[in-house]
Amino acid sequence: MNKTAVPTIQKKWPAIFPDRIQLYSLPTPNGVKASIMLEEAGLPYEPHLVDFESDDQFSPEFLSLNPNNKIPAIVDSDGPDGAPISLFESGAILLYLAGKTGKFLPDDVRGKYDALQWLMFQMGGVGPMLGQAHHFRIYAPEKIEYAVNRYTNEAKRLYGVIDNQLSKHAWLAGDSYSIADIATFPWLRSWQNQGVDLDDYPHLKRWFNEIAERPAVKRGVEVLAKERKPMRTEQEREVLFGATQYQRR
Repeated sequence: MNKTAVPTIQKKWPAIFPDRIQLYSLPTPNGVKASIMLEEAGLPYEPHLVDFESDDQFSPEFLSLNPNNKIPAIVDSDGPDGAPISLFESGAILLYLAGKTGKFLPDDVRGKYDALQWLMFQMGGVGPMLGQAHHFRIYAPEKIEYAVNRYTNEAKRLYGVIDNQLSKHAWLAGDSYSIADIATFPWLRSWQNQGVDLDDYPHLKRWFNEIAERPAVKRGVEVLAKERKPMRTEQEREVLFGATQYQRR
């Protein structure tokens, strides 16, 4: 990222504290990953709401940070080479912040890859599959029994994988709380909407409750939470799930 990109985004979202990490997000599972990590790492940051109702995600300013028009994205004025850096994709953001602070990613090679494989498990499995469960169980304009059953069953399977891992270890990657736990926890906060009973997964439930009680996690899940709006109109549904989403930009 060149040094002119930060002012570009700040035309739409002025930074009150430009020396802080700028977070562009919503209080969704992927957005909450980033705010929890920033809180856990103790990094000063400034959150900005990307209002999907106002099509903020399609604005030239936001697309300059994330050409995939999804949240979250960050800008760090103090990048690795002293110049600003912007990043999108929540997993990449967690890795960057772990590298910047030396926190929540093991130093030893084996421990690092243990954490990374569970991070990839969340990115490639937990997020996409639970997202589909949410969509077909709650948001789809028609209830398709095959889709509801498919993604509900897959949600239960993934919960079982996590529960089995946590029957043998305190945390997903072993003995240390890591970015793998930070990435996975937000997606499991809506377990009821996924057709899951948390009592069926006692080891996962223990882990979930421990994370939920962490002070930094409590702060992280509240970031921008008051700004979240329920989907109220067909126009809003179309922006999120219809043809608007698929236009080439």
